[in-house]
Amino acid sequence: MAKPYPKIIGPLPGPKAAASIARDAKVMSQNYSKDYPLVAARGQGALVEDVDGNAFLDFGTGIAVAGTGHSHPKVVQAIKDQADRFLHMCYTDFYYDNLIQLGERLARRGPAPGPWRVFFGNSGTEVVEGAIKLARVVTGRQKLIAFYGAFHGRSYGAMSLTASKLVQKRGYGPFVPEVYHTHYANCYRCPVGKEPQTCNVECLNLLTDTIFAHTVNPDEVAAVVVEPVQGEGGYVVPHPQFLKRLRELTRKHGILLIADEVQCGMGRTGKLFASEHFDLQPDIVVLAKGIASGMPLAALMARADVMKWNDGGHGSTFGGNPVSAAAALATLDLLEGGFIENAARVGDYLLKRAKDVLLQQPKMGDVRGVGLMIGLDIVKDKASREPNPELRLKIIQECFNRGLILIGCGKSTIRFAPPLNIDTEDADIAVRIVDEAMTALG
Repeated sequence: MAKPYPKIIGPLPGPKAAASIARDAKVMSQNYSKDYPLVAARGQGALVEDVDGNAFLDFGTGIAVAGTGHSHPKVVQAIKDQADRFLHMCYTDFYYDNLIQLGERLARRGPAPGPWRVFFGNSGTEVVEGAIKLARVVTGRQKLIAFYGAFHGRSYGAMSLTASKLVQKRGYGPFVPEVYHTHYANCYRCPVGKEPQTCNVECLNLLTDTIFAHTVNPDEVAAVVVEPVQGEGGYVVPHPQFLKRLRELTRKHGILLIADEVQCGMGRTGKLFASEHFDLQPDIVVLAKGIASGMPLAALMARADVMKWNDGGHGSTFGGNPVSAAAALATLDLLEGGFIENAARVGDYLLKRAKDVLLQQPKMGDVRGVGLMIGLDIVKDKASREPNPELRLKIIQECFNRGLILIGCGKSTIRFAPPLNIDTEDADIAVRIVDEAMTALG
């Protein structure tokens, strides 16, 4: 059966979309910046249809949220069934079984030897806040270390860890104190100028030889917070030894390791946790985005010997609400029922296809990724590999005009973050449209 997308029936935005955008301009906060004028009306699987009837292939999924596709019928039915029973009770004060069941299932799948415990929140930034609070209270230490390129959220603690783009922090200081940053293992843009084949993860030497030697006593560090695969920083897959050596370093100094899997977790990389690709055994993991297929939910997971709050020290009114928990249970059923394996298989195909086709383009500097978390670096030329954010934006806009939804990340990266159940035909369509868009733009 032919795919119902892409289907563009007229100039974009169409008349109904233009009318919605005009209404938005009068009442909505101006900080919501858009790359192109998409006004969504309906989503199903990898399809997004706008208010004018144009049909798009979605390789953005609401910033890597709709991992099971838009409005998967099993997720929708679970939401409806729970809504008929009750909408809210507040787990801070009462119990309900579906959240207990969700906690049991996540705890069984923890990415390191357990037992594990789970705290539920509403969003990624919220559970990052909880993780750094927990790390400080359980260790009695105050200092935190994060990485350049990292994105952990926009509330104050999480924003203090974030080091992705200047605009995300400009004008909002002062920030939470005792937060320090060092270099992530971005071998494509190596911080110490090494070629990947000769690297012995010297970026970690920058941590030990600079921060630990001159600025921070490691015995005062509560936690290191790291994305196993960086998201907003540019879909950066680290050197294979980077996380292994980081774990050894943190254990040496009694420092907790927090794995931020808000974007790279929940099957996105072809495993439930991205940490599993690197045999990383974190002390704390935070999840959000794809955990409930679009419903607001996040999870802070920690080993039982770490999940030791002071009484009343943390809570959430809406975190783990029963409707989101029902959606998450259905999401886990789908992920464990084949979607994770599909993400690995189709992700391998998509990565190879993108490399074979798109690296022929003179302004494509790199194609990298794992599973269905793939980044395309747009550059000014292959020799300098200098980022080209202006061209990146033009490519994204041109792809939209051709029926493909994409979003950027990093300095000049385009991300492929489709639903985890796409097929190879979807992968071919996406690569073809990007290739055509780049050729048209010259």
